[in-house]
Formats: sequence, structure tokens, C-alpha cells
Amino acid sequence: ISVLALLSVVLLSGSVFWAYYVRPSYDKWQYKINPKFPTPQDVRLEIKQTLKGIVAAAFAPSLSLYLSQQGRSQAYCGVGEHGWGYLAGSFLVTWVVADFFEFAYHYLGHSVTAMWQVHKHHHRFYNPSPFSVIADEAPDQFVRALPMAIFPLIAPINMDMLFLQFGVFFYAYGVYLHWGYELEGLDAHHPWINTSYQHYAHHALSIMNKPYHTGFYIKLWDQIAGSTLEKCSCSKCARAKGERSLEAWQKLEKPDYSPLLSPSFWLSGESRKQA
Repeated sequence: ISVLALLSVVLLSGSVFWAYYVRPSYDKWQYKINPKFPTPQDVRLEIKQTLKGIVAAAFAPSLSLYLSQQGRSQAYCGVGEHGWGYLAGSFLVTWVVADFFEFAYHYLGHSVTAMWQVHKHHHRFYNPSPFSVIADEAPDQFVRALPMAIFPLIAPINMDMLFLQFGVFFYAYGVYLHWGYELEGLDAHHPWINTSYQHYAHHALSIMNKPYHTGFYIKLWDQIAGSTLEKCSCSKCARAKGERSLEAWQKLEKPDYSPLLSPSFWLSGESRKQA
């Protein structure tokens, strides 16, 4: 399971990072939320933290598979006697419930002192890259994966669907949220979907007792909790103010991320150029 999770990180986070951070362009940069790029040292820490998150997140799905094999859960594979309608409906229900669970746990992570002491390490990455999706401390990632073990104990759940939902559907959206850029057709002003801007704002501004935009997919949870930001500094507003000009792009420092391919950099955190 950890190997599959690592593969998902490499394929999804790695490809987006290559296209938008290693090979940025002015046309792409106009949609970047924070005009600056994270340093190679920050990305190195994100990836190291992600590796810990992968190991912690593997416990719940491993337990779920074990319970299924022992006949102690209601997990099943294939379409089975439940049919396609149940499969589609269970996907929708588990998606919404898992999204609320993520919001609630995340909200508490900014409201309960003991939980903030764990979660605050994720906010070390105030200008995140696609590698920061699960760059959490182990307790956080362990809890976030628990629905994969709990859902099959409550109702019949297709395990292929559940693994696809968390391993691809949720992770891919997490890559989008940590992308650092915005889409033209899905900007920060959407009424009910949390976009990459909301999650960037969360990383940059949320601290203890200020749980801004702790939701994942659905913005409704934050709207009910009163944890939304009114002031907007998204890339669309920045372009309207003339803050994404060609002159600004030409003056911007573009980090060299090639040290990430060097074993010595992973050991010391310093590139040869710095040395």
C-alpha cells in the first residue's frame, strides 16, 4: 500500500511540479496565487514529511483489508449483489461524509491546542507545492485515513472503489489544492467549491484559533462554521490590479530545483552552489 501511495505521489505531484515549478512560464505564472516560488529546501522538507505521511496513512487501509479477509467487515469487491446503483450511491455518500470528516478534523486541528501542536508542522509550508498534499505529521495522516477502515464496518463498501476514491480521487484534488496556481474556469469566487486559492489562503493565514478554509472539496462546511475569508488576493484579482505583468515576471527569482536530484542535497539540505 505504501508503494502504491508513493507511486501516486510521484505521478501526480511529480508531474505537476515539473510542469509548473521546474518549467514555469509567464503564461502559467499569471495564474500563480503567490507570485514567489518555494525554495528547493522547502520542497525537500515537503517530500520528507510526505514520506512519513505515506507510512502513517497505510495503517487504516491495511487494517481494512485484514478485517475484510477475516470476514469482520462488510467490504466486498466487484459489483456483486449490490449492483451499479449502490456502487455509485456509496461513492457519493462516502465522498460527502469523508469530506465533512476532513473538514471537522482539520477545523479542530486549529481549535484544540494539543491538535494544533501536531498540525502546525504542515503550516511550515506557507507557500506550498504539489508535494505538500500529505506533508503532515504521522498522527494527522493516521487519523485522516481512518474512514478507509471505518466505512466498511458500518455498511457494505466496495474496496476497489474506496481505494480509488482515496488514492486517486482525493489525492488528485489535494494536488490541485496545493498546486499554487488557479484554473481559469474555477476561480476563488466559486460559491460552493473550495479552490486552490482557498487552500493557499489556509496555508498562509490559518493559525491556532483562526481556522480559515479547513474544508477540502465543499465550501459549505466553512460557510456554516464562519471560517471563510472575505478579503480576496487570488490571481484573478491580482491580474485585474496589474500585479502579474511581464516586467514583474522578468524580475522574479526562479529557483533552480535541480539539487532535488542530488543525494548530497537530501542529506545536508545544501546545494553545491550554496556550499
